[in-house]
Amino acid sequence: MLNDKQSLLLCGVLIGIYFVSGVLDILDNYAIKTLLAIIFLVIVANLVYVNSKTHRNNESDDNV
Repeated sequence: MLNDKQSLLLCGVLIGIYFVSGVLDILDNYAIKTLLAIIFLVIVANLVYVNSKTHRNNESDDNV
């Protein structure tokens, strides 16, 4: 799905948006909350996908 650099960039964007929206006091805006939630869910989904893929590859290597 995402490689390491893309994941780090996405985490930086999440923190940047959170910081800027907090400073500008627009963190209560529904669109900002939705954007932050979507970015966070993409990061979590990527972590689950990469870990399950690695786990499956390790199991298949053990069976050989």
